[in-house]
Amino acid sequence: MLASRNIRCASRAPLRRTFATTSRLSLLPSTRCQDILPDVEFKTGALDSLAGKDWGKKAKNIESDLRKLTLELRKLYRKSHDLRVVIESSRNHVMTQNVWDTPKSRGRRCKYSWHQMLSWADHVCSPNIWLRDNCQCSACVHESTKQRLLDTFSITQDVHVKDYNVSKKNDLTIQWNDGHQSTYSRAFLVRAAFPEEYKGPFRQAWKKPVLWGASIASEIDTIRGPSIKFGSKYYSMKSLLARIREYGFCYVTNVPHESPSDTEQLLKSIAFIRETHYGGFYDFTADLASKDTAYTNIALEAHTDTTYFSDPAGLQAFHLLSHTDGEGGASLLVDGFKVAQELYDTDREAYRVLSTVNVHAHASGNEGISIQAYRGFPVLEHDGATGALLRVRWNTADRASIELPIEETGRWYDAARKFDGLLKKKENEYWEQLTPGKVLIFDNWRVLHGRSSFTGKRRICGGYVNRDDWISRYKMELLGREEVLGGLA
Repeated sequence: MLASRNIRCASRAPLRRTFATTSRLSLLPSTRCQDILPDVEFKTGALDSLAGKDWGKKAKNIESDLRKLTLELRKLYRKSHDLRVVIESSRNHVMTQNVWDTPKSRGRRCKYSWHQMLSWADHVCSPNIWLRDNCQCSACVHESTKQRLLDTFSITQDVHVKDYNVSKKNDLTIQWNDGHQSTYSRAFLVRAAFPEEYKGPFRQAWKKPVLWGASIASEIDTIRGPSIKFGSKYYSMKSLLARIREYGFCYVTNVPHESPSDTEQLLKSIAFIRETHYGGFYDFTADLASKDTAYTNIALEAHTDTTYFSDPAGLQAFHLLSHTDGEGGASLLVDGFKVAQELYDTDREAYRVLSTVNVHAHASGNEGISIQAYRGFPVLEHDGATGALLRVRWNTADRASIELPIEETGRWYDAARKFDGLLKKKENEYWEQLTPGKVLIFDNWRVLHGRSSFTGKRRICGGYVNRDDWISRYKMELLGREEVLGGLA
């Protein structure tokens, strides 16, 4: 499980750290992405020479050493990120002052001297133009809309500090040479200087995922399980979205099912319902009203929806309103992140192929419609900042071509065959018979869904919610507006 840090999903990506770590260890804090593919770490030539082609026992020893090294690097990183503010100017002399060295600051020091930028112990710099542009006063940012009022390019290129002051509350006030005064909290400055791989988990409202398989069936109705009763004292938007973020899905029980309106309002309480070529909120039976296999009664293998969009649907919801004169139609869920982890553990090369080779998809069933994304995307997509597995795209019905020289396509099919086999392992398949009053909401970027064939007449309603909308709503519920806005730096 050894890998070079931040190699991400392609060997050509730049190596931004000079140390190595394991696939289950990253330099993110313990509350960040650590246990589910935090990086797309592929074995490199350097590590090959270090560990040899056959990892064996040697790999365990190296992994143990790197685990210890990672802990030490975390400590060093935290120490190096103690704030040291340096404000530079054209003066030849340097005036330095230690501040923020109080019990409240837990021994962390901040230094000011006359220079041209605010710099940190690890050489990360916040230039004066950035500081001036990010002034949060009411003249620069609208108090109600939080939109920028300042004309950035009216700031002079030689903007610099005339004077500064640190308050008892540890706020930094700067008097600029253009006559403007800005005040920054210490928290704002520290947060802004953090590298992108640390900001990424915050922006995504990352929550340590619980990987699951068929055995999740026994945990559904536990107190912390992925099910919540609508209208109960335990029900809240925060608890609902937290469960989806953690498990990838959640049932909402006790939802009225006499009409689809209550289900529609449930979805709208999260965010607005996404419109597609199928419409917005859907209410359908197996009549092929839309030319898609979902509108039939045949069995559907595990898949994700809307792979033909560059931005696939974020959440999807199903509510079985009625099923008469027949049987069958059990719902299938598979944790795509768990299956991806299994593939990574068993066949690193197959994982690399599915993470780097682009696949095209389309939706062309309805008359006059043929939807395709502007480019192909890999089956396993990773976050560019953190390296974490971000999205699984898997829909063999909607798949078009793959981007490889024709003579090399065999390696993609070999990798896809292995991934498909893991998806179909009984240990990874969770089956559940939906019933009226029980709404299933799941993360379409993580959880694959399917169903068994059925007879009779079924009526199902549901809809899509965009990824950015539901993640943004979860962040607001989890952190509050001020904390979310404070993380924009």
